[in-house]
Amino acid sequence: MTNARLGRRGLLAAAAAIAATPALAQRQYGRGGPPQRYPDPDIVAIDPRRFNMGLGNAAIRRLHTGMQWAEGPAWHATGRFLVWSDIPSDEALRLNEEDLSVHRRFRSPSGFSNGNTFDREGRQIAFRHLHRDVVRYEPDGRVTVLAARGPDGPFNAPNDGVVHPEDGALWFTDPGYGALMNYEGERVPESANSPRPFIKEAVYRIDAQSGAVTKVTDAPFKPNGLCFSPDYRILYVADTGASHYPEAKKIIWAFDVDGPRLRNPRTFADTTLDGKAGMADGIRADERGNIWAGMGWVGDGYDGVHIFAPDGARIGQIKLPEICSNVCFGGTRRNILFMTASQSLYALPVETRGAHFC
Repeated sequence: MTNARLGRRGLLAAAAAIAATPALAQRQYGRGGPPQRYPDPDIVAIDPRRFNMGLGNAAIRRLHTGMQWAEGPAWHATGRFLVWSDIPSDEALRLNEEDLSVHRRFRSPSGFSNGNTFDREGRQIAFRHLHRDVVRYEPDGRVTVLAARGPDGPFNAPNDGVVHPEDGALWFTDPGYGALMNYEGERVPESANSPRPFIKEAVYRIDAQSGAVTKVTDAPFKPNGLCFSPDYRILYVADTGASHYPEAKKIIWAFDVDGPRLRNPRTFADTTLDGKAGMADGIRADERGNIWAGMGWVGDGYDGVHIFAPDGARIGQIKLPEICSNVCFGGTRRNILFMTASQSLYALPVETRGAHFC
């Protein structure tokens, strides 16, 4: 029962005093940290007419942390698990879909592997910095070296790759970062005064039948992440050459795929947003043809995932508190966006699906 003598002003004063009490003002909600109110304000529709993939009742979640530099997420559809790399720790980790448990040292040592993908038979393929090669892990535990050199000689440090489902060919990039720093591989003496460890940075293709390695383009300064369009007619390649070449543009390239060759090199998207330009790293396409790019090296408000429409216009953004190195779509319905970002692994359900399985 309210004390009638307290009056309206007295009630307001009492309420203000309660609100100012630290124990009540900083309410504790138990495990999981502060709750997130929907919709998540860090999921931004730059063009609401075209970015309609955000869910009003979904939030960005950090599933795991403690890595030194997380990279290379890839989803195994049959096994229902995610594999990704912690490059400096020389290990690959695995997250199970059933209970979101994380198993460190899924592969250790991993050869300082960066990118990961799976072939048509579900075998893991890794791009290793330390050994400067591309390998496949067989079901019986053997490791098959798919390629260790191209037509110009030994690779710098293979980085990321994708498999073409029709012919099984593997397309991959070799920007050379693992040979430029001991932190992610083994720094080579030749890189002391040069941004190029051994040979010109390039994109390669490994033929599934013959195993022949061909260089398909060396137009990007440092080709990094790559992905196909949903119909496999376009190959997109992120260029991070600005990390070492002042004249390099911070862009994502597009190439027309003509069988085993690439034609018509062009700029698909510029990374500049509000006058600031970061670098696109790992990229993936959704079933609508939008390109989801892990971005960073600018800071809060920029770092995270930027979404580009098929015409190259930036239509959406997912802001993260860390530099986002790579992305992939996974989950049973392929509608979970997994994001490796510096020390952490993040996930977000989205209203679209990945164009491909990894």
